[in-house]
Amino acid sequence: MIMKEDVLADLRRYFDLNLYEVRLWAALLSRGVSTAGELSDIANVPRSRSYDVLESLEKKGFVVMKTGKPIKYIAVPPSEVVDRVKKNMHAEALDKINRLNSIKDSSLLTELDSLHKNGISMVDPAEMSGCLKGRHNVYNHLDYLIKNANSDVSIVTTEKGFIRKAEGLKHSLSNASKRGVKIRIAAPISKENKHIVEELNDIAEIKHNESVEGRFMSVDNEHLVFMTHNDAEVHPSYDLGIWMQTPYLTKSINTMFTQVWKTL
Repeated sequence: MIMKEDVLADLRRYFDLNLYEVRLWAALLSRGVSTAGELSDIANVPRSRSYDVLESLEKKGFVVMKTGKPIKYIAVPPSEVVDRVKKNMHAEALDKINRLNSIKDSSLLTELDSLHKNGISMVDPAEMSGCLKGRHNVYNHLDYLIKNANSDVSIVTTEKGFIRKAEGLKHSLSNASKRGVKIRIAAPISKENKHIVEELNDIAEIKHNESVEGRFMSVDNEHLVFMTHNDAEVHPSYDLGIWMQTPYLTKSINTMFTQVWKTL
């Protein structure tokens, strides 16, 4: 093959292509113009598949079919392909967003919510716990809990975690504060994150904390999320959070947090 497998893997990831598509495209780029048969031999793609794969590449804007016989294909310059793929991805993303937005007030979402509520009502509260793998998933769940908070949100975080939470959770924290939710945040305050205190001053009560080391959030004396790793020592993809819906433990943690809070 004309390209290394690791390069082909990168092309698949960046351009959202399957293995046959990326092999035929790379082969065509090396030739400029070629037939399906020639490309299948170069790219090690079965001839029976080459025509439909090239048709797929044509629809995606990677190649142009040349008129005449035998049918030949012309490679589109890669820089132009990048622009085309960006436009297509943007259009597809907007279409998906619009479709999701269209069901917000629909009977379909009402039915899904009903299914969820009925299902949750039959679950033993002791089973309401889960493992959140990756910082992105952790923050998605924190955001969800804050959106549904009714009375209080308490957060203990690190210096850099304070900055991340301000960036990722500010909107939900602000809305929660407007609903009357009491928000407390304990974190090490430094020159790097001092401006965050000013940004969140109208939303939350914030105190400098160096006495309690850890990362956790409690909501409404019912939900508890705690992180198992030091964020300075773990890659975001391998960060890990444990979520539990456990009033007994959450109330205990909140009681201890309140005692420390008074001393900060």
